[in-house]
Amino acid sequence: MGIFSSTKRRGKKMMTCVCCNKPPDENKKQTKKRKTKWSWRIRKERKKKKNGLKSLVGNISFRSNSDKHRSAANEILRVGNENIAARVFKFQELAAATKNFSTSNLLGEGGFGRVYKGCLEGTNEVVAVKQLDRNGFQGNREFLVEVLMLGLLHHQNLVNLLGYCADGDQRILVYEYMPLGSLEDHLLDLSPNKKPLDWYTRMKIAVGAAKGLEYLHDIANPPVIYRDLKASNILLDEDYNPKLSDFGLAKLGPIGDKTHVSTRVMGTYGYCAPEYALTGQLTKMSDVYSFGVVFLELITGRRAIDIKKPTNEQQLVHWAEPLLRDKRKFVQIADPLLKGKFPIKSLYQALAVAALCLHKEASSRPLIGDVVTALQFLINPSNDTAEDSEQSIPEKSSPSNSEIEREIVGNDNVLI
Repeated sequence: MGIFSSTKRRGKKMMTCVCCNKPPDENKKQTKKRKTKWSWRIRKERKKKKNGLKSLVGNISFRSNSDKHRSAANEILRVGNENIAARVFKFQELAAATKNFSTSNLLGEGGFGRVYKGCLEGTNEVVAVKQLDRNGFQGNREFLVEVLMLGLLHHQNLVNLLGYCADGDQRILVYEYMPLGSLEDHLLDLSPNKKPLDWYTRMKIAVGAAKGLEYLHDIANPPVIYRDLKASNILLDEDYNPKLSDFGLAKLGPIGDKTHVSTRVMGTYGYCAPEYALTGQLTKMSDVYSFGVVFLELITGRRAIDIKKPTNEQQLVHWAEPLLRDKRKFVQIADPLLKGKFPIKSLYQALAVAALCLHKEASSRPLIGDVVTALQFLINPSNDTAEDSEQSIPEKSSPSNSEIEREIVGNDNVLI
């Protein structure tokens, strides 16, 4: 109970509180004012939480000039959807999940950071944890782009983003774990004791990757240009179903009357479309070219760029060019590790599609949706006749044009 004293104010006798020397009514008014101010702060904090992506962009400190900061933020926010369906992790959670980012949990390392295998406490869910390089603008941009792209885009052939961490200067992304790793691990530079992928598994992976691109190009709104399709960015689940990963270089595609997006040339040497490398003008056809390179890797078992090979064979596309002009040499292109166990007709159709995707003129390449349609014929063994399945042909024989070649190519020539 407070101690009160009697006092007169403007002719009226009032009780005042000795401890603060203010009338009780004024104390009540102050308390009400404090409550109102506190409620306003709570509402402001709630509003911030709802505005997830803007809050994330605003809270990240870019170690570069403010022009780049604004440019990246505007590009990301112009999509207009700020409700990212991804969990926000604390750094301590992810450190515990990865055994303090132990090298024993390291799955791989790329240009922007390292990927670790982790196990979330409480749920025991196995995840892939990507810790981005904390230095520089590019790592921040990749982080924001991945949160946006994978937070808003959902498809069976895109890797699933579970959440992210932006504590302090940490930039960490948490994905679903893909147990078989990347396509690169199963296709290129295999150890002698590792079993190579069979023909139909290769075609299955090609179709899944093409479907992922089809979703980005034709279904996502606005469309998305992936810009970094390569074997190491195609991840495989336990059944060899492929999922595209690593969206840090992805760009929102042209909308309205625009035909391309002008940007700094980025990507991986050997996979970039020639017109993009020369002009910096990015289109969906740039992704189609990259798909053609990956598809050729699947068919040949060769890397896009391999400096260990003789000079005239170091660039896969250049090596394949003369062979793709002569159907009699098609068998020479197939991966020797297949040991001739592939349908000849399927090989011709696959090479026809690859050649079209790799056309030097972007306007002559097929839409990725047409590529998906063509490749569907290659994943079903029942489409191959007994006499054409799992056998090679004499080098001098010249097969007739297939239905898919006629549908896509429109003539008897298969040229890059």
